[in-house]
Amino acid sequence: MDPAETADRTLDATGLLCPEPVFRTRLALAEMEPGQLLEVSADDPLAEVDMAVFCQRTGHSMVSSTQKDDCWIFVLRKAGE
Repeated sequence: MDPAETADRTLDATGLLCPEPVFRTRLALAEMEPGQLLEVSADDPLAEVDMAVFCQRTGHSMVSSTQKDDCWIFVLRKAGE
């Protein structure tokens, strides 16, 4: 992510297990405009794989994914419609 860019919305999905982080991510993105950024925090052990597959299947872009301690931080860019 470009340091000048900031997320338009954040979603805290920590404490939730599969498939809930992806489900809530889908709901949050549905309320956003194409091109906007969503930052998602998740500590589900499968979150890295689930988010990658979600983006691949839906066309949203994974701008970044970083792990800090036991938590993943994903930045997704909503696909154009």
